[in-house]
Amino acid sequence: MKSNSLLKATGLCLLFALLLTSYNWSKVKGVSPTTVYENSGHTIDITKKITPHSPIQATIDKMSLKEKIGQLVMVGVDSTSMDRRIKKLIQQQHVSGAILFTKNLESVQQAKQLINNLKKSNANNPASLFIGIDEEGGRVSRMPEEFLSTPASREIGDSADLNWAYHTGQVIAMKVASLGFNINFAPVLDIDSNSNNPVIGDRSFGSSPAKVSDFGITQMKGMQSEQVISVVKHFPGHGDTTSDSHIQLPTIDHPKSRLMQVELLPFQRAITKGADAVMVGHLLVTAYDNDSPASMSKTIISGLLREELDFNGVVVADDMTMGAIQDNYDIGEAAVQSIKAGSDLILVCHDYDNAESVINGIKYAVQADEITEMRIDQSVERILKLKQKYQLTDASIEHVAIDEINQAIKTW
Repeated sequence: MKSNSLLKATGLCLLFALLLTSYNWSKVKGVSPTTVYENSGHTIDITKKITPHSPIQATIDKMSLKEKIGQLVMVGVDSTSMDRRIKKLIQQQHVSGAILFTKNLESVQQAKQLINNLKKSNANNPASLFIGIDEEGGRVSRMPEEFLSTPASREIGDSADLNWAYHTGQVIAMKVASLGFNINFAPVLDIDSNSNNPVIGDRSFGSSPAKVSDFGITQMKGMQSEQVISVVKHFPGHGDTTSDSHIQLPTIDHPKSRLMQVELLPFQRAITKGADAVMVGHLLVTAYDNDSPASMSKTIISGLLREELDFNGVVVADDMTMGAIQDNYDIGEAAVQSIKAGSDLILVCHDYDNAESVINGIKYAVQADEITEMRIDQSVERILKLKQKYQLTDASIEHVAIDEINQAIKTW
C-alpha cells in the first residue's frame, strides 16, 4: 500500500511539472517589477503575487517611526562647518537631508569638507542624505566664487536657443554635483506675467506659458542628464503676484480656466516629461482654496497636483520658515497640515529650533492619530524611490574639477 501511494504521489508531481512547462514563463524570480508569464497570447503581471515586498518596502518595514518621520524633513545648516546640532538632527532625528545657502559655502575646499562631513555623519541611517541647493543661475546662485556663473533664465529664454537651456542645465548640475550636491531646487517654472512681482522677474524664462514650458523642461532634462535631481517650482505658479512669499502670503485670484491655460501649463507639461519632484509654494490660490496656502491645501496638492495632473513623484513644501508661514501659522502645525494635504518633504531652511518643532509636530500628530503611520509610509516610499533612482550615496568627494567645469561653462 505504501508503495502504491508513493507511486501515485510521484505521478501527480510529474503531471503538475509537465503542466507548468506548457507555459512560456519569463522572469519568474520576481525581481523585476515587469515580471510576467505568457499563455495563449495573454500577458499577466504576477510580480505582486511572487514578490510580496519590494526592497524599498523591506527597508520601510525595518525603519522606526522616528526614522520615517525624519525622512520627511530636510533642514538648513546654521554654519560653515559641522556643529553639534546638525549632527544630532542627522544621527538622532534621521533627517532626510540638508540644504545649503551662500552663507554655508565660503570656498570650494570648505564646502567640500562640510558636505563630506554631513554625509559621514549619516553612516548609520537607512537612506543616504539629500544634499540640496537653489542653483538657478543669474542672481540666485549659492556656489563658491571659484566657479563661473551661469546666466539668468530670462537671458536664456530671450535667446530662443533650447540647446543653450539644456547646456546650462548640464553645467549647473556639473557644478553642484562636483561638491556632492544631489538635488537642485530649480528650474523656476513661474511665468513672468506681472512687472510688479518683487521676487520672480528674471528668474523666469519669459512671459509666455509655452516658452517657460519649453525652456524650463529642457533645462530640467539637462540637470537630470548629470544625475542631479531637479525640483521644478513654485507650483501652482508664483509669477503673477505683487508680494514675496519670503515676507508675506501672496494671493492669486485668477479663475481656474486662466490658471490652467497660463500658470499651470508649464507644470502640467513638465510632469508629462518626467519631472521627479515639484515644489509647492506658499500661495493663496482662491479658485481652489480660500483658506489654506497651496503648501497646506489638500485640494491643491492631492486634488489638483496628484489627481488632475497625475503627478506621482515627490511633493516638496517650500521653506516653512518663510514669512508667509511663520507670520500666520505655528510652524509645527503648518508642517502637519502640509503632510495631511499630500506633501512628502518639508523644507525647514533656517534655525535648528524650527527643525525640531517640525519634527516634534509630526510625531505628536501621529501619536494623536491625526496622521496615520500608513500616510507617513506613503511619503517615505516616494522619497526612498527617488533616492534609489538617482543612486544617492554618502560617499565623500575627493577632487573638484573646477577648471574643467568652468571651461564647460565658457564653451557655449
